[in-house]
Amino acid sequence: MKIAIIGCGLRTPLLIHGLAHSDLDTARVVLYDTVPGRSDLMAALGRAIAAETPLQIMTSASFQDAVESCSFVISSIRPGDMKSRARDERVTLECGFAGQETTGPAGFAMALRTVPIAVEYARIVERTAPDAWIVNFTNPAGLITQAISVHSSVRVVGICDTPAELFFRISLALQKPLEEIECDYIGLNHLGWVKAVNIRGNDGRTEDVTDRLLEDERLLRSLYPAELFPPELIRTIRLIPTEYVYFYYRQQAARANQLRAGATRGEELQTLNQAVFEELESNVRKSDLPGALAAYRAYLNRRNASYMHLEGAGTSAFSEAEVDWNPFEGATGYHRIAVDAIRGLTLSKPVRMVLNIVNNGAIQELAREDVVEVPCWVDRSGPRAAASTGLPEIVRGLTISVKTYERLAIESAMNPDKSAAIGALFANPIIADWERARDCVEKMLGNIPDRATRSWTC
Repeated sequence: MKIAIIGCGLRTPLLIHGLAHSDLDTARVVLYDTVPGRSDLMAALGRAIAAETPLQIMTSASFQDAVESCSFVISSIRPGDMKSRARDERVTLECGFAGQETTGPAGFAMALRTVPIAVEYARIVERTAPDAWIVNFTNPAGLITQAISVHSSVRVVGICDTPAELFFRISLALQKPLEEIECDYIGLNHLGWVKAVNIRGNDGRTEDVTDRLLEDERLLRSLYPAELFPPELIRTIRLIPTEYVYFYYRQQAARANQLRAGATRGEELQTLNQAVFEELESNVRKSDLPGALAAYRAYLNRRNASYMHLEGAGTSAFSEAEVDWNPFEGATGYHRIAVDAIRGLTLSKPVRMVLNIVNNGAIQELAREDVVEVPCWVDRSGPRAAASTGLPEIVRGLTISVKTYERLAIESAMNPDKSAAIGALFANPIIADWERARDCVEKMLGNIPDRATRSWTC
């Protein structure tokens, strides 16, 4: 089986580790990126990681060659690289909103840059690997998955490790193995909630522990990497939100914390990533692959330790003591969800996992063609929603509004027009203000390429 990884950012070695040490019948992994030297650097690290496995790791200078005859195409592109994310988030902050690359104005700018490229790539996959699945990691993941689904005929699922990470934290809080925990989950990518938590016993029976969890303030606080949601909020809505809901529920708190810290997450990561790329390139040039892998592990630990601290507390964990653990062996994460999705799509017996899929009635209030994030049964015939249900009343309006915005954002990305872009951002419930929507779009146009002269990198 051939798998292509499109967009070779700093989580690529994690992904290669997951593929190399899985039970998947993967013979070749082909890396492609438009940044000169990026795929070669990641391939060198990947070969060191997979040295004791039969996995072949190759690079390609051509997207078409990379995806031709693939079984799976893992897409994780970032048009404009981290520099554009940092600028998007800074402009968003200046416009009066929290800077975050998948929500609000910064998420909109990311979508406008990315949708046309993602759709163009999907159409090439249609022609060169018509039986392939695109496994989309590209942010904003739900929106991009919907753009690919609506504007091409390729088979596509969207993946995100956010729901799985929340389920894992719930299992830790309850001191139960993850495989014994079943979460009833619903929403959109980066806008999802756990409706109920059940524990499966050895006798096959399930116990609903939702109330116990909701009433325990200590357990609720343990579910997030920072103080994102007051326990009173969670108990009031009777739902457990994923961490990115913070940017909808506490938008101004997130912005205040960014202002206090003097940076956005994108700006922090731009500095951190630049330093680690330089260190990795230096080590590879010296053929010091053990040194490169040590630097890479340290990078992942610093990045993970700082996650959501800036937005949730106004501080960065980069200067704190290093967390000394092996990020390759984490129970959840980028590589785990990707491998699980690919494995599921090759099996004859269905497995249950949360994916971003075409709605087809899974969430009754949304259109059939909308992409939603729900528990699925997954096998070689594809994913299908585990249940059809309605949205809880307290989140119904927000979810419908965000999906309306996503549809308009896709349309404005595929048919560039400033007025349409302003209208799309105006529909975003984080904005909901005409003058601010217009101001954000005006300031961001310089960071969004004209389709005729597009020259952005992955």
